[in-house]
Amino acid sequence: MENNTYEISYNEEGDFLEIFFGEPTKCYTEEPEQGIFIRKDQKTNEIKSIGILSFKKRQNILQKLLSQINKRLPLQISI
Repeated sequence: MENNTYEISYNEEGDFLEIFFGEPTKCYTEEPEQGIFIRKDQKTNEIKSIGILSFKKRQNILQKLLSQINKRLPLQISI
């Protein structure tokens, strides 16, 4: 069963949104495109967070990323 625990953090000054999935673990970070950060568990490669820099300009990318990793949020985020 998939862990549905998540936390959302937004830094308005830096315009950075990050969504955390599950319990924190030691991770490494990938940047599939500039300003998009995906943190993965070092042992399992499970995605533990998604970070988006300049979120106000790039809100539409969030749904695309969530769909690609097969995650859903029970709400829509708009700033």
